Amino acid sequence: MTTVTDSSTDAPKTTAQIHAGFPSAGFLRRLAAMVYDLLVAVAILMLASAVALLLPAALNQLGVIQLDDNFTAADWLNQTSLFLVYLLAVLGFFFGWFWWRSGQTIGMRAWRLKVQQRNGHRLTKKQALIRVLTCCFGLGNLWVLVDFKNRRSWHDYAAGTELVTLSKEANQLYYWKEL
Repeated sequence: MTTVTDSSTDAPKTTAQIHAGFPSAGFLRRLAAMVYDLLVAVAILMLASAVALLLPAALNQLGVIQLDDNFTAADWLNQTSLFLVYLLAVLGFFFGWFWWRSGQTIGMRAWRLKVQQRNGHRLTKKQALIRVLTCCFGLGNLWVLVDFKNRRSWHDYAAGTELVTLSKEANQLYYWKEL
């Protein structure tokens, strides 16, 4: 565990204590990271859709379903809501994994943002899941415009987390293994 000496008390500070002192992220920085992550999410959805298109193609080859020019593999996928649930699960896994593993998605890393527990520690799997289920596709971040004191979003309150702006030095660390 990384420690730093506090000059006022000469007591060592842990990395979690240092991270707990970072300022809360503002709305514009959150929005910029969301735009960046949107581009990555679209690419992931395209890849997930390509993988999903293999299922009806395989079923067609096995003779389980009949596809033709009037009823394509995409039509077969779109006739059920399971495809939408699958895509939402892929997105949820993407964001949840990054939030749980390192506290940063690709967009958050580019904008020096990190999601963490209020005490500076990494998220638990439960907290990551709560954030995924309550984020409302980013709309929960609008609450930051109203919550001037804490600058926390709906999903931050629900999961007991906070989104902080890291220093340039702290953003160079990866995965925060000691937290």
